[in-house]
Amino acid sequence: MITKNIVTQPKSVVQVDITMPWADIQKAWDETLARMSADVEIAGFRKGQAPTAMVEQNLGSKLSDEVFKVVMPQALIEALKGSNIIPIDYPQYKIVSFQKGADLKFSARITQRPVVAVQDYKSLKAQKPAQKTVADDDVNKMIDELFKRWKARQPQGVIPPPVQTAQGVSGSMSFNQQPTNNNPQPTPTVSDAPDDNFAKAVGADSLVDLKTKIRQDLENEAKYNNELDFEEAILQEVEKITQVEIPEVLVHDELNRMLVSLQRTVTERGMLLDEYLKTQNKAVDQLKSEWRPQAEKNVRMELGLSEIAKLEGINISDDELQSEIDKIQDARVKAQFAQEEPKMHLRHALRQTKTLNLLKTLIG
Repeated sequence: MITKNIVTQPKSVVQVDITMPWADIQKAWDETLARMSADVEIAGFRKGQAPTAMVEQNLGSKLSDEVFKVVMPQALIEALKGSNIIPIDYPQYKIVSFQKGADLKFSARITQRPVVAVQDYKSLKAQKPAQKTVADDDVNKMIDELFKRWKARQPQGVIPPPVQTAQGVSGSMSFNQQPTNNNPQPTPTVSDAPDDNFAKAVGADSLVDLKTKIRQDLENEAKYNNELDFEEAILQEVEKITQVEIPEVLVHDELNRMLVSLQRTVTERGMLLDEYLKTQNKAVDQLKSEWRPQAEKNVRMELGLSEIAKLEGINISDDELQSEIDKIQDARVKAQFAQEEPKMHLRHALRQTKTLNLLKTLIG
């Protein structure tokens, strides 16, 4: 039977000192030795046929390392039974002392789920920003940009006619359409400004129709961005009412997430992260140092929202989870959710979204 000593430290860090008797280790030792012996080659013996004692000596610390990988996690699980400690990271093990036939003494350092407190979230106040109004200038600017890109792709300044389909003229505004003209007619030339011919070539009925469609797209985008701004305002308020001693491991993870996001943005611009950092005259560590206050806010916000979900009893059922997975069109992405870890992350994200929606209704 193991003996243990659990010591809590700042920022939700826990150190568990464990002593494990040889009697609890011997079975794993013998089984590991037998398994590894099959691959050991010693001069004068066929592979896997050398005496056990000689094989054991030949393996040296490799044998004990393999045994520790098995017995230490088992001992840690046993040590945490009956406690309210829920690890949120992988343990860091440190061997204190060990000899074959004697006790194994080691320590395991883990971070537990922090204690989170949120103030009266049901009285949360957040102002929904005014939605941006789509002006005629916004529509005309988009039309001009589309026209310039479209015009640059037309050979010799000639407008291709709209694509004919079984349903008539295609309604898709694509710049990759090719003319299908079985009855040659005089082809109009490209004008110097957007007109009905241009609008029809990109899938609209007329320039007025194209402007109407673009206005609708811009209004939908403005509505979507307005909703995002409202959600951000709510999350900022959640962060303010959340009290928690933030574990360092969560800040570290958030900083890495922010770095990956930057790397993705930089890559989309056709640059490497190292090249971008040189233009900014900064190193990764410096960047993370500057980001740290925001990373801590992000973590506090996330933990606060999770605590509200717990208080409200908000959960995601298996059916809800599967319904969301079924919406994924990319087969390779969808296949990833056969594993438990991606499912766990998706379930958490859906739970956070459901909680945020609840707060939106409370604020009204």
